[in-house]
Amino acid sequence: MTVWFIGAGPGDPDLLTIRGRDVIARCSVCLYAGSLVPKDVVAYAPGDALVLDTAPMTLDEIIGHIDDAHAAGHDVARVHSGDPSLYGAIGEQIRRLELLGIDFEIVPGVPAYAAAAAILKRELTLPDVAQTVILTRTAMKASAMPNAEDLDTLGRSGATLAIHLSVRNLKYVCDTLTPHYGADCPVAVVFRASWPDEHVIEGTLADIRQKVSDAKITRTALILIGRVLSPEAFTDSALYAPDHVHVFRPRRKG
Repeated sequence: MTVWFIGAGPGDPDLLTIRGRDVIARCSVCLYAGSLVPKDVVAYAPGDALVLDTAPMTLDEIIGHIDDAHAAGHDVARVHSGDPSLYGAIGEQIRRLELLGIDFEIVPGVPAYAAAAAILKRELTLPDVAQTVILTRTAMKASAMPNAEDLDTLGRSGATLAIHLSVRNLKYVCDTLTPHYGADCPVAVVFRASWPDEHVIEGTLADIRQKVSDAKITRTALILIGRVLSPEAFTDSALYAPDHVHVFRPRRKG
């Protein structure tokens, strides 16, 4: 018996990986986070599978269902949104499974920031603009930010920021980052990326808060911040420059 932690992708069932689809299709039990994973994703489960929405459950209740499946010898598809390595709350589940001696595997998924970049038709790393992407969140009702991971510290890098779980904290985000990025720095707020009701709001640190308020977006949105979103000028990558020699494109004689 194995528990499969499966990344369902950002929402569109077409962005579920082939491996994820095939694992769901052969598991007798499917536990999914219904608040973020569409039913079309878990529709791949066998017709006689036990399919449960874990959104209203506690951790103990979820592990209880997994333990029951383990006793019956049934594989479990534990389906999370995006990629389970990012804000997936799988760490605490894995800890419980290890204590119970239950085997598990992880199937990666398309993360929300990648889907948002695709929707915006933007590359998040550009030469001379930004070569680093920081995935983070801000502290609200959730657990506090550890170490030196506060937004002011991270903002000093000038990197492209993908800020999760923080659209209701947008005033703090804008106030904190404006001294580092400038009031005219581009911002994109992507609501439910790849879902049928996705909504993209673009602006700057100076005006994005009002635009988001006008759109009445209060949850399930990713904030992208950085000059890569509206680059005025950047250098072509050296990778494809005619004078850049490497093992796959050696120097040409003559």
